[in-house]
Amino acid sequence: MEHEEIRKAVRERYGHVACGSGSCCSQSTSRCGGGDATAHRISRAIGYSDEDMESVPEGANLGLGCGNPVALASLKAGETVLDLGAGAGFDCFPAARNVGAQGKVIGVDMTPETLGRARENAARGGYGNVEFRLGEIENLPLADDSVDVVISNCVINLSPDKRRVFQETHRVLKPGGRCMVSDIVLVRELPEPIRNSRQAYVGCVAGALMKDEYLEALKEAGFQEVEVVDESVFSVESITGGPASPATMKGSGVSVNQIQDIDDSVLSIRVHASKPR
Repeated sequence: MEHEEIRKAVRERYGHVACGSGSCCSQSTSRCGGGDATAHRISRAIGYSDEDMESVPEGANLGLGCGNPVALASLKAGETVLDLGAGAGFDCFPAARNVGAQGKVIGVDMTPETLGRARENAARGGYGNVEFRLGEIENLPLADDSVDVVISNCVINLSPDKRRVFQETHRVLKPGGRCMVSDIVLVRELPEPIRNSRQAYVGCVAGALMKDEYLEALKEAGFQEVEVVDESVFSVESITGGPASPATMKGSGVSVNQIQDIDDSVLSIRVHASKPR
């Protein structure tokens, strides 16, 4: 798929998610169309506590993600945090509490529907230190050296130009700044029909880089101390339960056996990296 075709597919899919038409990119076999209860189960499975989920405004948790980057980011009072692909603000709100009134959280998302929902959530929750900006993570609407921390949750794999995302992340971080991202990577190549599947792409699978390639791209962008702090298998149940399921992939040329053959090929990782001082 061409870059703009990918962006359009991702924007459409997550616009539907924000409007209540289901979720994707999460470890659950029943995540699509399951509502708040399903989103709660998904988030618990990927590292959020009940307290985390109950502390955010209603509607912020869309049941997306593959980890909990805020829990590992060691945020400090007064810091400025950027969330790439902020969705409805689920990670922005706990980050805002951690940085306090003197800090700031900026969420960037390219989908107007999710952005509108995030702004409503911020207003309803009284989060005066959170703002949301419309934009692409390959072209961030922020100044150079302007944030202390960058977080992201299962979003960079959806970008058609991940190296550009890492370059932009490096650009907006202050010297000595750091990033903590949860994302999807591969440990072996996917079958061609899955690589070329639009459904598998928006399901956070087909667009994923090989693990070593992902880490090397961070280093090429100028990051140091690149480290995988945690990882887990993104199981075939995760894939078959969502947009890349056999039902939704009917007519895409991907068989059930091909989906099952990629079990153990897809990982969810948490990666830390820092910008040199």
